[in-house]
Amino acid sequence: MDSSVVLSLDEAILRFGREKRNGRRIVFTNGCFDILHPGHIRSLEQARDLGDALIVGINSDASVRQLKGEGRPVLPANERAEILAAMECVDAVVIFDDLTPREVIARLLPDVLVKGGDWAGDKIVGREEVEAAGGRVVSAPVVLGYSTSDILRKIREGALASRVDS
Repeated sequence: MDSSVVLSLDEAILRFGREKRNGRRIVFTNGCFDILHPGHIRSLEQARDLGDALIVGINSDASVRQLKGEGRPVLPANERAEILAAMECVDAVVIFDDLTPREVIARLLPDVLVKGGDWAGDKIVGREEVEAAGGRVVSAPVVLGYSTSDILRKIREGALASRVDS
């Protein structure tokens, strides 16, 4: 397959529907991916290992703000998408506006849906749609020690400490 790209949902459906018809297993995962850290990278590589192509859905800026609060995202969606698309394990990135990727998953119908193990199995958005279409849902183990919120907290505390020191 050619290099990773940022696609609209319709473009992803066209491109990866054809891939599925040609027998390739399509994997989907999603998140905010606000500040990329090793936990994200390991999770994405594990997800990619479950199939032939990995599509990553990322929350739009408005939905990240609703989910994470003011001051987030740190990086705008187009920059987060560009960074993810540059990763070797990512075949395509789709930006979505809703709080959940349910519509993306229901329309794309990946063969494998991957979500972090911090989500209870019955709470994984898109589970019903993927399983009804014959796909499977994988709960990936969380990579401990990495959190965008923790990184941002450390940055803020460091910034505060440096102001106090001066």
